[in-house]
Amino acid sequence: MSTSDARRLGVDVLQAVLQSRQPLDEAFTSHPELSKLSSRDRAFARLLATTAVRRLGEIDGLLAAFMDKPLGGKRESVQNVLRLGVAQLLFLETPPHAAVATSVTLIKKLGLGGFTGLANAVLRRVAREGKAKLAALDADRLSFPPWLWERLVQSYGEPTTRAVAQAQRADPPLDLSLREIHQGQEWARKLNGRLLPSGSLRLPSGTGDVRQLPGFSEGAWWVQDSAAALPAQLLRPQAGEVIADLCAAPGGKTLQLAAAGAEVIAVELQPARLALVQENLVRTKLSALCVAADARSWKSPQQLDALLLDAPCSATGTLRRHPDVALHRRPDELDGLVKLQDRLLENAIELLRPGGRLVYSVCSLLPEEGSARIRKLLDGGAPLEVDPADPEEYGLPPEAAEADGGLRTLPSFWNEVGGMDGFYICRLRRL
Repeated sequence: MSTSDARRLGVDVLQAVLQSRQPLDEAFTSHPELSKLSSRDRAFARLLATTAVRRLGEIDGLLAAFMDKPLGGKRESVQNVLRLGVAQLLFLETPPHAAVATSVTLIKKLGLGGFTGLANAVLRRVAREGKAKLAALDADRLSFPPWLWERLVQSYGEPTTRAVAQAQRADPPLDLSLREIHQGQEWARKLNGRLLPSGSLRLPSGTGDVRQLPGFSEGAWWVQDSAAALPAQLLRPQAGEVIADLCAAPGGKTLQLAAAGAEVIAVELQPARLALVQENLVRTKLSALCVAADARSWKSPQQLDALLLDAPCSATGTLRRHPDVALHRRPDELDGLVKLQDRLLENAIELLRPGGRLVYSVCSLLPEEGSARIRKLLDGGAPLEVDPADPEEYGLPPEAAEADGGLRTLPSFWNEVGGMDGFYICRLRRL
């Protein structure tokens, strides 16, 4: 198969994300033609689709300037080809003649040859005038759906929200957590990466297939955003402690706890996702008891020394890696997520021994899923107290400290080296 097939696959993925509300990663990895592409063309198809989704607000704003109205219905495929064409012209630096010609050819292959004239005219105008038109758009505001922009501005102010938007439009680097923390410098040399203040190892974006990197097959490390590695660090696991990781998949935090020598119980509702945890344990030669159960009602056979709850949430802090979340998440879903988070916290308290530690985290930028949940818990008389975390201990800026003693990371933190995901993390102790 050829690069033109990669573009066709990109259109299919975009169609699945925008019209079928399928997660981008799932749409890409499940495509029946993916295995027929070379590794280079697979990487190009993924970059193309991801860029189009990440910059969709700008792309559609630009196309609106050159078209009377967007193409819908059966012509949506043409609209998606145009979106990919704009992505190539303005964000991937594809030569104009190549971006235009391949887009027109693709429309013909889709059996929509009647639109080749329109596509040719629109994309040629984009090639000539697109950069100037793009500069006139408010790219920061277009990086979020309107409801999310408003919520973030209300929570953080417009300057910080714009900094977050700019960080999320960049292609993120690849972060790794090491099984042997003391080998950080050694693996930084082997992988040509850099150690972050928190201990994660960062490789540049576009690193390629991680399975081909040194250390993968022997399980020396696993992929985990630097912010996602912080909750387990705040828990401070000790060898021999019995610790539960609720909502454990895909397993990065379970691996961190097991690598510290704890006796880990990984609890995950969905068996298929629990299988991911088990696969990672096998690869890294670490051990944990994997339990398929509902963490809202699961009961431990013994009281726990510590518990990590990385709760299901809106995932609005992960847009730099999962830009489709901004397109799929709806504000009316938040009530259900908040109720789920409260129920998970209520059960978590019952599992801890007196003096036991609880870390609650969400990869959300929305305070109602973070600090508001802890405030409600404590105001309701829960037998817990906050154990404040010092951002300096993890190399975070002072503004990461929340008034309640928790930590708040933003995608704009560490921006000079590639940013990080947005998390709320709070450490508590059972009274």
